[in-house]
Amino acid sequence: MDDDAGLSGPARPWRTDRASLPSWRWESLRTTFWLVPTVLIVFAALLFVVTLEIDWAAYHGHITFPFWIRSESPDGGREVLIAIAAAVITVVGVVFSITILALTLASQQFGPRMMRNFVRDVGNQLTLGIFVATFVYSVLALGSITSTSRGAFVPHLTITVAEALLLVDLGVLIYFIHHIAKSIQLPEVIAGIARDLTRAIDAEFPLRPGDSAPRAQLDTGRSVPELIALINERGATVPSHASGYLQFVGYAQLVDIAAHLDAVVRLDHRPGHFIVSGQPLATVWPGGAAAQVEAALAKAHVTGPHRTLMQDPVFAIDQLVEIAIRALSPAVNDTFTALTCIDWLAAGLGRVSGRELAEGVYRDEEGRVRLIESDPSYERMANRAFDKIRQSSRGMPAVIIRMLDALSSVMNDTTSDEQRRILTRQADMILRSAEESVTEPNDLADIRFRYARLIDRFPA
Repeated sequence: MDDDAGLSGPARPWRTDRASLPSWRWESLRTTFWLVPTVLIVFAALLFVVTLEIDWAAYHGHITFPFWIRSESPDGGREVLIAIAAAVITVVGVVFSITILALTLASQQFGPRMMRNFVRDVGNQLTLGIFVATFVYSVLALGSITSTSRGAFVPHLTITVAEALLLVDLGVLIYFIHHIAKSIQLPEVIAGIARDLTRAIDAEFPLRPGDSAPRAQLDTGRSVPELIALINERGATVPSHASGYLQFVGYAQLVDIAAHLDAVVRLDHRPGHFIVSGQPLATVWPGGAAAQVEAALAKAHVTGPHRTLMQDPVFAIDQLVEIAIRALSPAVNDTFTALTCIDWLAAGLGRVSGRELAEGVYRDEEGRVRLIESDPSYERMANRAFDKIRQSSRGMPAVIIRMLDALSSVMNDTTSDEQRRILTRQADMILRSAEESVTEPNDLADIRFRYARLIDRFPA
């Protein structure tokens, strides 16, 4: 966990920075395979009701169908609908079974999180939903064929719509095969994670007009260092009630409850950290407000068995690093995949370099500090991006050179001497690792040349 360094940086009212719980609920709904199919099934049922009403109107002679509406006998209509329903449900079972098998094999190389990305993909959810909706529509239409005192009732429009949905399903099947074949290609997987990283950075650290200029801040009440001292001396600990990864924190809710109780809350963990039941989750001053804050905190944070990108951009960095170190392992030995990951890591880190990360202090609308947490430090992100790859690439000049080039690229986007110091430290460690592990003099000369060029352009 990050230290409290940087907590005295700029503080802003929470309303401009953090999302509240509804956004987390929406994200959790997106990562399911039932929401979109359920919506499409409801739509199919409503469509069936509409077409059936039109069929009954035609049956009683109130309207006349155009010539292109299929006219079927009762037995013929049943055969058509049975064939459609059977074909659709068979295709769904076979295609998704084969797809999940292929994804399972691919995830062994790319990492287990690929299965979660497959479930989260909207295209996959729509494909399943359209197939299942067609099946439900066909079954409902099949049950509507009946006999009345005027003779057999055959829903001609409904059968025609079912046949049209079958054509739609054929198009969706072709799209799905193309989409899956494309999405399991390693460059696409890496680029998709990089897009997630970009979106997470933009959501967590939005680029505001005038970020480079000082901004007037509300600043009333005690200072941050004074509050930290009071919390350390007299604060009451709030324990965690569940074990798991901290997925979401409702900063808005916590600021509201702290303002209502005239208290200050210091969070000991950030989203992405693993918390253990019974261990400290937060500290509250004054201690008398701990019970109310504990109840609010139980509703304002979410834990789960895995990390998510909500409020945790480092998770996407770790995903790219995981793919890179798998590629560098002796069992896989895929250098080019590692180089691709390094390129995208450099792009993400360069984007972070232009953002303000001092978001560890949250004030209420009157300007009083109500919530303190550890900053998402730039050094932590840079280390997570390069440390493990550097350690796994000893004796591999191509990867070492690409890391130095990536650091040079990120340097172009840095906005402070502190950021350049952090990146230079990484370059120093890469050079030392290369001098210890690379035996070919010419390769070592290339590495030293890249390092010298970086240091000359961006002196610490």
